[in-house]
This record gives sequence, C-alpha cells and structure tokens, in this order.
Amino acid sequence: MGAQTERQGDEPDRGTLVTPSAEFPPLGPEEQAALGRIGERWQTPRHADELPVDPTLGRNRPGPAPSRFGRLAPINMFTVEEPDELCATGPAHEPGSRTGRVLTRLRRTLFGPPLSSSAVLYERMRKLIALPILSSDLLSSVAYGPEAMLVVLVLAGSGALGLSLPLAAVLVVLMIAVGLSYRQTIPAYPHGAGSYIVAGDNLGTTAGLAAAAGLMLDYVLTVSVSIAAGVSAITSAMPGLTPFTVPLGVLVIAVLLAGNLRGVRTAGNIFVLPTYAFVAAVLAVLVVGYARAAARGFAPVPPPPVPAAEGLGLLLVLRAFSSGAVSMTGIEAVSNAIPAFRPREWRNARTTLGWMVTMLVVLFAGLIGLIHLNGLVPRPDQTILSQLGRLTFPTGPWYAFLQAATALILLLAANTAFNDFPRLLFFMARNGHAPRRFLHLGDRLSFNNGLVALAVAAALIFVAFRGHTASLIPLYAVGVFLAFTLSQAGMVVHWRRHRDRGWRRRLVLNAVGATLSGLVLVTAAIGKFAQGAWLVVIAVPTLVLLSRGIHRHYARLDDNLTLHPPPSPGPTSGNAPRGPGGSAEGERLPQEVRHLVVVPVARLNRASLRAMAYAASLGQPTLAVHIAPEDAEADRFRDQWRAWGDHLRLETIVSPYRAVIGPLAHYLEALHATRPELTLTVIVPEVVLRHRWHRLLHSRAEQRLRAALRALPGVVVTSVPVHVAE
Repeated sequence: MGAQTERQGDEPDRGTLVTPSAEFPPLGPEEQAALGRIGERWQTPRHADELPVDPTLGRNRPGPAPSRFGRLAPINMFTVEEPDELCATGPAHEPGSRTGRVLTRLRRTLFGPPLSSSAVLYERMRKLIALPILSSDLLSSVAYGPEAMLVVLVLAGSGALGLSLPLAAVLVVLMIAVGLSYRQTIPAYPHGAGSYIVAGDNLGTTAGLAAAAGLMLDYVLTVSVSIAAGVSAITSAMPGLTPFTVPLGVLVIAVLLAGNLRGVRTAGNIFVLPTYAFVAAVLAVLVVGYARAAARGFAPVPPPPVPAAEGLGLLLVLRAFSSGAVSMTGIEAVSNAIPAFRPREWRNARTTLGWMVTMLVVLFAGLIGLIHLNGLVPRPDQTILSQLGRLTFPTGPWYAFLQAATALILLLAANTAFNDFPRLLFFMARNGHAPRRFLHLGDRLSFNNGLVALAVAAALIFVAFRGHTASLIPLYAVGVFLAFTLSQAGMVVHWRRHRDRGWRRRLVLNAVGATLSGLVLVTAAIGKFAQGAWLVVIAVPTLVLLSRGIHRHYARLDDNLTLHPPPSPGPTSGNAPRGPGGSAEGERLPQEVRHLVVVPVARLNRASLRAMAYAASLGQPTLAVHIAPEDAEADRFRDQWRAWGDHLRLETIVSPYRAVIGPLAHYLEALHATRPELTLTVIVPEVVLRHRWHRLLHSRAEQRLRAALRALPGVVVTSVPVHVAE
C-alpha cells in the first residue's frame, strides 16, 4: 500500500503531520467497537474506584511527608490540569540518582531546557530563517558542482573545457524545470510533499520506498560531501591543516549534531549568517569579475595547456553533465519540510523554494561563465572557487572573507540533511517502514534518534573515504535523482487522477521534470558505475528490502495486538483454551484468567519469605521451587521448610551439574506446556543494591531467569524487591 493508503481511520493526512502523539496512534473504528464489546463482558471482583490509595495524590489535602526517596514522591511534582488529569511538572522528570541529575544538568546546559509538547506549534520557521536552513545544501553545492563538472571535462584536455558552457545551459534548464515541478508539488501535498510520500501515494509502495532510499543516501552523502568540501576549502587556505582532515570533519559533524539537538529554531539562528554571507561573497566575486571581463570586452583568457588523459566521447560528456548536476542536490529540501514552516505552511514553502532556485541559477550560471572567461582549470592543491577568489581579490581581506564564508556554508550545508533526514524517517516510521523509535520527539522537540543515526552514518562514510570530495561525488547524484524522477513521475499520475483546473499544464511540467531527472539518473548510474555509483545501485534495493522486512514485522505485531470482538460465550467456553495455540496470552477478560504462581527459593531468608508472603496474598494457587546441587542439600532444605511450617507446596529439583537457571527455566516451560491456558506468574525475590559497583559481587540470577523466560508465551515474571540498608 502507498504512504497514504496505509493510514488508519478517517485521517487522510495522518501520515504527514508531525506531532508528539505520533507514537500513540488512535484506535480504528473496528478496534473501538471491539473494545466496547470486551468492556461489556469485563468482570472485576471489586468496584474500580475501591482503591487503598487516592489516585489523585490527595489533591485537596497536603502531600506525604518527605522521605529518603522524596525526590520521586512529593505531590508538588504533579499539578491538576483538568478534573481527571494530572500533569507532571519539571521536577517530576528529574532522575532519582545523583549521577542521573548531574548528567541531566549537563545535557540541558549543552542542548537547552526541555520544551513542552504544546511548543511544537511554535517551533516553526519563518521564511527568512527557513531560507538559509533549507538552502544551505543547494546553494553551497555551487562551490563544488562546477568544479566537479570541469574535473571530468579536463580529462579530455584543456580544449574540452569549452563544453562547460553548453552543459551549464542544459543544467540551468534542468534546475528551472525541476524547481517549477516542485513548486506545484507543494500545494498539491500541503502537509509534506516529500518524494517518499508523493511516489508512494501515486506509484505504489515500492516506488515510495525506492525514493526514500535514494533520499536517505542523498542526505547521508550530503553531510559527508559538504563536510569534505568545507574542510577542503579550509586546507586550501591553510595547507598546514591537511593532515587533520578527518578529525576536523568528524568534529564538525559532532558540532552540527549538537546544534540540531537544540531544536529547529535554535539551529536556524545558528545557520542564518553563514548562508547569507556566502551568497554575498559569491555575488561580490561575480560583480567584480564580470566588471573586469567587461573592461576587456568579455574576451576569454585561454586556459593553460593540459594534456588529454582520455578521449573526448559521449560517455565522458555524460559523466561531466551528471557531475555538474550535483549542484541541484537539496532542491527537494523545502518540499520535505513543509510542516516546519509557519502558517500558511505550503505558501511560505513555495515562496522559499522560488527564492532558492533563483539564487541557484544566478550563482551557478555566473560562476561557470566567469570561470570560462578567466581560463581556470581544476588544480589538486586548490579549489577552483579559491582560484577565482584569488584572481578577483588579489589584495585586501575579501579573499579571506570568501574562503571563510565558503568553508562555513559547506560545513553547515549538512544542516539541510539534519533537518530533512529525521523527518523522512518519521514519515516512514508512521507507515511502519522504519523503526518506530524514529517517531519520538526529544526534549527540544527534535527527532533525536534520526539526528544521531544521520551523524553516525555520515561520520563513518567520511572516515572511510578519508574526506576526499572527489571520491564521494560519484556516489552523490544517483540517489537524489532517483528521488527526483519518482517524485515527478508520481505527480504526473496525480494530475491524471485528479484533473484539477489546469491539470494538463501541470502534468506536462512534471513530465518534463521527470524526463530530465531520469536522463541524469541513467547517465550518472552508467557513467559513474565503476567509480563508486555501484554502491548506491546496490544500496537502494537493499534499503527497500529492509524497509519491507520492517513493515512485515510491524504488520505481524499489529495483527497479534489488534483488538477483536470476544467470542460468544458457550457452555464450555470457561475452560476452553484461548489465544494462539491455546495460550493464556489470548485472555482479555479477568474471569478468563487462570493462575499458577511459582516462587523460586534459593534459601529461606527475609527476601524469599517476603516473596512467598506476597505470592500467597494474591489468593491464587502457589508453588515454591528449590534447585539443589545434591541430595544432601535437598534434604536439608526440606527440613528447614518443615520447620517453617510447610505453608506452601514445595517442589525440589536436584541439579547434579550445579546449574540453576537452565533446569529452573526448563521446569517452568514443562509446567506451561502441560497447561498452556494457565497464566504462569513467576515471582522472584530480588535484593536491591545501593551502589552500582556492588552488582559485581552478585550473580544477578533474577535477571538471567527473566531473560531465559522472556520468549515463553503466557509467562509473567515479576520481582519482589528487598532493599539493603547501609
């Protein structure tokens, strides 16, 4: 099913809305009806309101006196918001241990205090903030996109550099076509027009997942390539830092992660100035450069002679074209982040995208033309933008300003990926195609799990390629243009289905965008296959299969957990096995539950006696089990048991090989297999230690037993704690 067809109930836009409640989806109409029918048959031995404590925590009287655990119990940690609702205050979120409180204070110092769930409505971006956040990737790519194209052309000798102008003209047409296509995609999907949603809604699940896989790879590579290009700009100006390329890149990724963990608005304020500074610096280079070219009649300077390493053929030209197309990466960022804008979201997003595409065309075309007029060729020791800056500003502070602005925007261009990658995972998780932990909003209303996943993946790739931009570029274009192609093709299907006013014109525009993007996709996949694009060609279907596997798992889980109406009671229904395979896990009514309580007892002391007293107080059949290493110890324990009074049924098991957990777990499994309709409750006495290092002095058998029984259906393991006073 597509991204929208998998939504539940009557919420057509449920899969695109970003709310803190996404982790708790509502019940569908059928489950709601089943819940009511189950409730009608629910029988409890006492009235629901007959509780030994006041669940309102005595909201009309003073709270309990402070105790040694007072940080967790005071009533002032909860306030009354509605008649039947308590609200946890700030102190209620503080951990109880001193170490936990110190770590919490450190985290809040680094990332800021937590934000209320209601603040999600205000953690939005206005256009002037959204433009630098979402365009940093797109605009920064002009710092390495033209050079990536020229690096391929110069393989055929300096004479082939003249092809940069016609190739740039085709790329400008592609930029405008794709930009206009996304501009009309935004109002068609006003709650989020990401390629995953558009392709999945119109072309099916596989197409949507393929687009998502391409985008995920693009976002990870955006971080790696941007950081690599930014560090390269720094080392071009300060060659002494070249040996520290990898540590510098990893450090920048960590700083970007920390900045984004502080929230959308805070991150936006951090990244505003570098983007605008870069645009101003490049515009200054273009103005001064073209003024000097006009003074000499726009006569191009011949490039220095470069011997040809390859013949000039169609394949080389296509490789150069696809390399230059990386200047378009990031053009889809706005359509993915529509919910992050202030109302009206889609209108502000469309306006921001228009500004971005306009600036991209001006900067890209201007730089290609100026590079051609000055006869520059790529050099291994200096970026071509650095060469242009030195030529344009031979004296004064302007060259340093250009390099600093370039380095900053390249380093911070990865922020576009940090904004969109977690949001993509959120949408996928809503549809069950990604782990549901990516639905969680952190303290600062940011998708912490998605941010950390992106940072780790990008750092691994950056380290693996040792920060070489030229090695990463071949991996870059395939994923993003796959997403472009599927998104635009999906919009063609969308217009054919809906046939709104002017749908033919919109369909043609999206068809042009899909065709041009598809050509770049095929060109990049073929032309750069041997240079590393094969990794992406393999990774995309692998991610699609992984996403489908995740979806199958969640589908099976939901099928097992979905509420169904209870069967009609029959004459023998009271004793009939219920649930899968006759298991007690199928029981949903208290009168259907049949208990057997088992208490493992190693020795008779205060902990075991408390556990047995707790078990007997439940009023259910109770069995004590003792594991003895030899017959003599078993006899001694039975003598102690009779001295205690033999109040519970005791079963002694001799384990001649001295193992405890294995024989006990298998014995409990045998009990469960004998009567699978029974709910087997294992009550384990547990000594609670005051200090963590004391755990090294104990076997922690209760945790090992819990792990051994976790896979057994119909078994409940609970512990009765006994605190050690020190």
